[in-house]
Amino acid sequence: MKVRADLLEPSTTLNTEGNDLCCFDAPVERRQTHSLKWTRYPKDVLPLWVADMDFMAPEPIRQVLRSAVAHGVLGYEIPGKKLLERVAARMQSLYGWAVSPDWVVAVPGLVAGFKAAARAVCQSGDGVLLQPPVYPPFLEVPQHTGTVGQFAPLRPVTEGHKLRYEIAWDVFETALNSSGAHTAMFLLCHPHNPTGAIYSKADLQRMAGLCLQNDTVICSDEIHNDLLLGGAPHLPFAALAPDIALRTITLVSPSKTFNVAGLFCGFAIIPDPALRARYWSVVQSLGLHVNSLGLLAAEAAFSGECESWLEDLRRYLTANRDYLVEFVARELAGVRVTVPQATYLAWLDFSELVRAGRIATTPYRFFLDKAKVALNPGADFGPGGDHCARLNFSCPRATLAEALQRMGKALA
Repeated sequence: MKVRADLLEPSTTLNTEGNDLCCFDAPVERRQTHSLKWTRYPKDVLPLWVADMDFMAPEPIRQVLRSAVAHGVLGYEIPGKKLLERVAARMQSLYGWAVSPDWVVAVPGLVAGFKAAARAVCQSGDGVLLQPPVYPPFLEVPQHTGTVGQFAPLRPVTEGHKLRYEIAWDVFETALNSSGAHTAMFLLCHPHNPTGAIYSKADLQRMAGLCLQNDTVICSDEIHNDLLLGGAPHLPFAALAPDIALRTITLVSPSKTFNVAGLFCGFAIIPDPALRARYWSVVQSLGLHVNSLGLLAAEAAFSGECESWLEDLRRYLTANRDYLVEFVARELAGVRVTVPQATYLAWLDFSELVRAGRIATTPYRFFLDKAKVALNPGADFGPGGDHCARLNFSCPRATLAEALQRMGKALA
């Protein structure tokens, strides 16, 4: 892979003390595995799409998994007391949110988690409020649960080559109880995928107030809560106030942060006993069991032994984000990009180039065909995404630089 030297700046200096895996520049061969990310497209395509990282999981997790395999018995296991305590302790240590281990329910991933939430909260014909552009599985919830999708699209705001999204409050309030259906659940993506935005405390409080007024349960998908860039803070929705917590299902997982998504383990934190009982009943009825290796990986991830690795990861991702934003400003005229506060995902808007006729197809198809770079199609994220695409920058800097250069050449 040849990369122009003037475009490839040195990576951030990483702290390697106590770690044997802190060089995220090192490529990991994934085409020889069954990786969805690396086998979906031909070998000449660079994949910057599906949300998993091209980095090895931290050594403490890998060591636990090696030990489990060496033990040789891979039978049924249940979430142990220590694991649930570690989930609760992590909420306390990171956010000052006092969580009881009894509130924690293990689920096989957060997609299963929020679909279970819809089944626990909603009756057939109830409404589920969504804020597109948003993580595509959110948009599947109404169809899969017999509910009514109610949409409150986020409002794009352009600032030169940068793009951000804000809540259109008039649209949000109108969407509540729209289409003749009571909004039983508000499905929130926080931090937001695909924009990478973190909602402010004021925005969270205003959304919470409207939901409480309308007897609406909040399901807050906070899977990217640890992937904070440039020192940005995260506030769990349920940590706003006790009365809000009692109307909230919070979903967390080590899967994105520590790159163990393929082990399918997440957690629903539900303070209200009655709501938790309904949720648990759905989990049991659907057989949503977590595999034993996923439980072990989660326990290791939340043990505290992976924190220096995570600090290094955040610095590396922040540097990749800044590299991406600067490259767009310098080399991709007419393109606008979000500046994510969290996640490793950026949202690019190519509307100006589409209107000018420089992109005659969708941006996704254009860059796949002309640049051999695979992004996520913007249309998959709902209304407002047709001329956009999502880019995953959780890869070695050389991979990101090569992909961006290809995109620049395609547009030139």
